[in-house]
Amino acid sequence: MLEVLTGSGLAASAGLNAYIPLVLMGLLARYTDLMKLPSGWQWLGNGWVLLILAVLLAVEVVADKVPVVDHVNDVVQTVVRPTAGGLAFGAGSSSETVTVSDPDTFFSSHQWVPVVVGVLIALGVHLLKSAARPVINATTAGFGAPVASTAEDATSAVMSVVAILLPVLVLAFLLGFVAFLFWFLRRRRWRRRERRAARAAGFRV
Repeated sequence: MLEVLTGSGLAASAGLNAYIPLVLMGLLARYTDLMKLPSGWQWLGNGWVLLILAVLLAVEVVADKVPVVDHVNDVVQTVVRPTAGGLAFGAGSSSETVTVSDPDTFFSSHQWVPVVVGVLIALGVHLLKSAARPVINATTAGFGAPVASTAEDATSAVMSVVAILLPVLVLAFLLGFVAFLFWFLRRRRWRRRERRAARAAGFRV
C-alpha cells in the first residue's frame, strides 16, 4: 500500500510542477541511499538527464509566475505534467525507499498500471490548477500569479519529499486536494449564478 501512496504523492506533485518530483527522485537516487531506482528507471539518475530536467524546471518556475505567460505555459503543460506524473508514479512506486523495501510485489504483473494511474492523478491536479489560475489572476489583477505559483512549487516539493520519506502523510495531501476541489467547484457555480442574476437584473432595468 505504501507503494501506491508514494506513487500518488509524486504524481500529484507532477500535476503542480512536472519537473520537481523527477529531479528530486534523480538526485536522491544518484547521491543518497534514500531511494534506489529499479533497472528500468535508472536513467532518472543520469547526470545529463538531471541537467536537462533542471533547465526545464528553471523555465517552468519563471514562466508560471508571469500573468498571461502562465496560461500559455499551462496549455503546454497539459501534455507534460500528466506524462511526468506517469513517470513519477511508475518510478516511485517501483523503487526501494526508506519505507518501501520490496516494491516488486505490488505491481509485478502489470507494469503499465502505475504509469496510467500517475497520468490520471497528475492530469486531475493540473486541470484544477489551470482552472484556478485565471480566477486568481482576474481577482488580483495578476499580482496573485507569482504568489500562487510559489505556493504550488513549495507544495510540489514538500509532497515529493513526504511521498518518499513518509508516504502515509500523502493521505492528508490527497484529502486536502479533494476538499479544495469541492470548494472550488461550489465557488464557481455560485459565481456563475451571481453573474446570471446580475445580467438578469440589468435586463429588467
